[in-house]
Amino acid sequence: MPSFDIVSKIDGQTLDNAINNAKKEILNRYDFNDSKSTVELEKKSNEITIVTENDMRLKAITDSIISRMTKQGLDANALDFGKEHYAAGNMIRKEIKVKEGIDKEAAKKIVKAIKDSGLKVQASIMDDQVRVQGKKLDDLQAVISLCRSGDFGQPLQYINMRN
Repeated sequence: MPSFDIVSKIDGQTLDNAINNAKKEILNRYDFNDSKSTVELEKKSNEITIVTENDMRLKAITDSIISRMTKQGLDANALDFGKEHYAAGNMIRKEIKVKEGIDKEAAKKIVKAIKDSGLKVQASIMDDQVRVQGKKLDDLQAVISLCRSGDFGQPLQYINMRN
């Protein structure tokens, strides 16, 4: 029985390249001269930490990260922007989490959208992914186009297409 998996993953090396390019861009900008701004990517916890002086610079850094991710082919919906925290002195600290895997709510939305479409496929939630099975490949491809047209709050990839 043909099947495929719907997952949400970000390539770690591509994300690292995007963050490094954003760092270079920030260091070369005139309005960041004499700035103590830092951008760090924690690879184990998939978290980007920004420390800077004011809100304007924080906005410029996040815009730079988003534009670099887009140029690298990564979806900015994978970023979960938290709240800003005031660090020591007048510094602002922001931690941005990178979403990995499909959370339960998004998985339920995906399964509900597939069932409401009326296609003759079965969708099941397996940990942080959704497996879709059907008798015809055309039905599976219709599910992929359905998921691409819908907005589930996360970037989705379609892997392990088996016949």
